[in-house]
Amino acid sequence: MRMSAPEAPNEPMREDARTAGDLSRRALIVGSAALMLAPLPAPAQSPARKSAPAAKPADAPVPEAKPSETMSLKAGPAQARLRPEPAAETQVWRLGDGAAPPVIRIKLGEAVRLRLENGTDKPLSLHWHGVRNRNPMDGVGGVTQAPIGPGQDFTYEFTPPDAGTFLIRPLVIGGASEPSGRGLAGLLVVEERSPPPVEQDVALLLQDWRLDEAGALLPFGQVAFAASAGRLGSAVTLNGQAIPLKLEGRPGSRLRLRLANACNARATRIRFDGVKVYVAAVDGQPADTFEPLKATLPFAPGTRYDLLLDLPTQSGPAGAIMALLGQGLPLANLIVAGDPVTQAGRSPIASIPENKRLPDEIRLQTAFRRDLVLTGGVKPDRAKPGDDTPYVGDPAKIWQVNGASGASGAPPLFTVKRGQVVVLTIRNDTGFPQILHLHGHVFRLLHLLDDGWEPYWLDTMQIPENRHAQIAFVADNPGRWLLSSTVLERFDTGLWTSFEVS
Repeated sequence: MRMSAPEAPNEPMREDARTAGDLSRRALIVGSAALMLAPLPAPAQSPARKSAPAAKPADAPVPEAKPSETMSLKAGPAQARLRPEPAAETQVWRLGDGAAPPVIRIKLGEAVRLRLENGTDKPLSLHWHGVRNRNPMDGVGGVTQAPIGPGQDFTYEFTPPDAGTFLIRPLVIGGASEPSGRGLAGLLVVEERSPPPVEQDVALLLQDWRLDEAGALLPFGQVAFAASAGRLGSAVTLNGQAIPLKLEGRPGSRLRLRLANACNARATRIRFDGVKVYVAAVDGQPADTFEPLKATLPFAPGTRYDLLLDLPTQSGPAGAIMALLGQGLPLANLIVAGDPVTQAGRSPIASIPENKRLPDEIRLQTAFRRDLVLTGGVKPDRAKPGDDTPYVGDPAKIWQVNGASGASGAPPLFTVKRGQVVVLTIRNDTGFPQILHLHGHVFRLLHLLDDGWEPYWLDTMQIPENRHAQIAFVADNPGRWLLSSTVLERFDTGLWTSFEVS
């Protein structure tokens, strides 16, 4: 197990306004409309055509599991320069002693053994966002484990069943947004046994920070934020540093970029200017490699992309990674410098081999089906942006799923036997797009008209206001699992539910 800081040397088509049933077959649900990802042409599978082999259980041991040393990280205060000099440094929280959020790298088959020491004044736990984990290691304080109190420690120990890029976020019932907003985040990279050959494998973690004019973090816990868009920052960093970063590579080199959004609430789009990128994995799971439509991708909190690109053979500026905020915010500049890379015999960019531990298809004919309705929050005044009706209800129960706010002691919404196929129809009756994360599993986003599905696996999605979506997954991982908002102010105020796999 290796740990390092992230390396820092980095218009999708909007559909016409239609009913949710008219979503494109190649759309991720995001923002106030469906944003096209446009994978390379491939027919959407139809689960009614043939039965599928069962996936291996998520907690089954990965073959040839290797021992790993225990590493320790302390969550505690640190200083960070979140705006370019001469701006003052900001008092933040950090995992470990590095200047940037940590990146833990292991090979598929190796175990994670991480002792977390809580050096803050708040209870903590670490959620391994996207890992089909053992339930006691999922890291939801108050559900899958007792919160780690100040001065206490807890050791996470598990062997990830899948290769991929996974987010590490604090997740304690009722108390996740402040630790995250103060900077606690990281990445877990599980490398394939035979990864695609690249000259550089670069991890890039997006965060935003709500600062006052002097550069200090503004107070936490405002009900107005929790009841609306969440805590949107006034400064953006990549790998804990002021933007834009400088990403340098040799002429003709091939890069793998792993992008993850660890913002509390900031959903944006990212665009790649001057370079041609190929999406090789979405939410950690391999996908048929495709070019993003108009070089743009939706990027909500919790989302991850693995990208492959070839740099030009000539030295000099090569392009930029932009966040589509305002007139465009440069996150990273790509620079070509150094000795050229020999390209003789190099194959074109191709797909990462599919994850054989996931089923080719999901049989929906005998699926357990449940409808979920998301409610709560303020109702935005569309005629007067920013002029919303104040929230006047219980500040701890702002959001509901099927009429109930999430609570540690509440019973699961439903219980299914292990191996059962589950189909959830989720309707967003709130005034805001809602971003949801399925714990312990990955799902297919179903076509609302014909029960086919998108050609990629997801664990995080966004549902526009007044729309609905259908997802399907095999409940093959025993335990109590959450379906939760990745906007952490909403998570803290009730926007989550749970289900049991027995």
